[in-house]
Amino acid sequence: MTVTQFQDLPLADRDREWDAAEADKRVRAWAKAEDSPNADYRRAHLWYDGDEADEFGAYKLPIADVIGGTLKAVPRAIMAAGGVLQGARGGVKIPKGEVDRVKAHLAKYYAKLDETPPWER
Repeated sequence: MTVTQFQDLPLADRDREWDAAEADKRVRAWAKAEDSPNADYRRAHLWYDGDEADEFGAYKLPIADVIGGTLKAVPRAIMAAGGVLQGARGGVKIPKGEVDRVKAHLAKYYAKLDETPPWER
């Protein structure tokens, strides 16, 4: 089990729509990870199960998309991930001991957006 390292990705425009399934397709193509996940694919997510790192289903909380050939953090994805960490959409199944680390990672993107994470409001 592991939290991905903070990538400090550039931010997409705030009004960019977020479609996780479509973003995943673009990230897989960009990362050349159509057959199995790799380190570049991992960069688009906040958490993955290190024991299953070769399975796409092991990757959770996507926050990035490929825009103009560059991996960027999408504000609406950041907000969606924040909501999921607070229990929206049924929450996310990750070890309780890693939730605070995921929140700390995500909080850095909230700071880039000059926003307060939902768990601090």
